Amino acid sequence: MGVQEGARGQVTVEALAKRFGPVKAIDNVSLRVGAGEFLALLGPSGSGKTTILMAIAGFEYPDEGRILIGGEDVTWAPPNRRNLGMVFQRYTLFPHMSVLENIAFPLKMRRIGRTEREERARAALETVRLGGMGDRRPSQLSGGQQQRVAIARAIVYQPRVLLMDEPLSALDKNLREEMQLEIKHLQQRIGITVVFVTHDQTEALTMADRVAVLDHGRLQQIGAPRDLYETPETVFVAGFIGETNFCEGRLDHSAAAGEPVFVGLDGGGQMSAIAAQALPAGGRIKVALRPERLRVLPTGDGPAARVTEAIYAGNATTLMLEAEGGQRLRARIPAGGGLHEARPGDHVRLSWQTADARAFAA
Repeated sequence: MGVQEGARGQVTVEALAKRFGPVKAIDNVSLRVGAGEFLALLGPSGSGKTTILMAIAGFEYPDEGRILIGGEDVTWAPPNRRNLGMVFQRYTLFPHMSVLENIAFPLKMRRIGRTEREERARAALETVRLGGMGDRRPSQLSGGQQQRVAIARAIVYQPRVLLMDEPLSALDKNLREEMQLEIKHLQQRIGITVVFVTHDQTEALTMADRVAVLDHGRLQQIGAPRDLYETPETVFVAGFIGETNFCEGRLDHSAAAGEPVFVGLDGGGQMSAIAAQALPAGGRIKVALRPERLRVLPTGDGPAARVTEAIYAGNATTLMLEAEGGQRLRARIPAGGGLHEARPGDHVRLSWQTADARAFAA
């Protein structure tokens, strides 16, 4: 199970569309996954992420577009002809078989001899760090161990690509976070291409090399986790990835993408930001600003606000603010940073870096 070579693990989705009655589950989606890359498909329920995964796997056929794996057009090929590994939400391990027999089962279906399939199954067990547990039944393993067995079964026949459909959703928080790193390290070790579906933004940002954000069947943005968080290209991505304050107003002049602007806020006052896209003069504008980028000062020249609530969470305190003009904002003050921590009822001034605020057409 060495690192894949060349284009063997590349996945290309071209202008994919899929309808279920009047509903467009996938609406003209194109993306490319490089060999050995970890791509997360992220979005809320109904965004089309699982339908895209099922189309890549061959369990759904598109109405339009095509799918290539390793440069080969597999749009209409059945699942068993695509040489893909699949890990579902439920691990579907056979309870009457041992762990080793579960892992070797796909090789048995491929008519691999007993000696070779046992050797490969034991090697897969070692890869997922469960060596020595081959004689146990699935019921004797923890949830995290069962998930590793499901992964070992999916990679034992050396698939071109590993597809994962929310495989961590059934685990508790601590185990889920542990398995996020386990899967990422495993993927890096064996060099396999992974397409991973999740609705959990933290999971996607933690695990993936790139994240494709979807909403109502449309691809909103695809990029590295840092790019999605720091420079979202749409209002949806700004609001879906992490926490964001949105302030609304108007722009009295047009601006090109990347230009600094001053937005006249509803209720009075101005807000400096960077235009995330071309903005028309006089148009409605939404400005996005992360809570941790909003500074709260006892005095200053910035907009005035009143602290309405302070929520302590150990590593940070979240301040709920009512700014002049009625804008409601959140600011996050990290613990131990020596920063001013206001109390409910305090009157404060707000400050931020223009580069940290993004302006979108509303």
